[in-house]
Amino acid sequence: MMKITLIALSSLKEKYLKDAAAEYIKRLRAYCDLNIIELDPIRLPEKPSDAEINAALEREAEQILKKIPDGCTVISLCIEGKQLSSEELAETVAENSNFGRGLTFIIGSSCGLSEKIKRRSDIRLSFSKMTFPHQLFRIMLLEQLYRAFKINSGGSYHK
Repeated sequence: MMKITLIALSSLKEKYLKDAAAEYIKRLRAYCDLNIIELDPIRLPEKPSDAEINAALEREAEQILKKIPDGCTVISLCIEGKQLSSEELAETVAENSNFGRGLTFIIGSSCGLSEKIKRRSDIRLSFSKMTFPHQLFRIMLLEQLYRAFKINSGGSYHK
């Protein structure tokens, strides 16, 4: 069974988001071994300087790098990444599964991801040019992963 790791620099706080995540996690268990790792983002002052933001991103990068499993394809979620259709994401999932490689998705903090993490990534992925709340974005990613597995299995979920 394919291993998928989701590293997120936040935790879900609202019940409705936890419920939505739980539903997709339950659905995904039929298709993959899913591991969600929540890391605490570095706290910043109300109006941080660029230097404070960069220092926080570097400290977060050190936390993230320790959690990336060996031998997986690393996908960083960032606004400047490549946009894929659901079918293209399904192809990415299938290709990695066929080669026995797991996938690790990284969702950064509200300040994004450090360049160190982006360079470590095999794929930079963007869902949109729009900005989404990090907690909601996690649900969107889980849903798209479920959709990818349904596409690959020929299920009727994706229309």
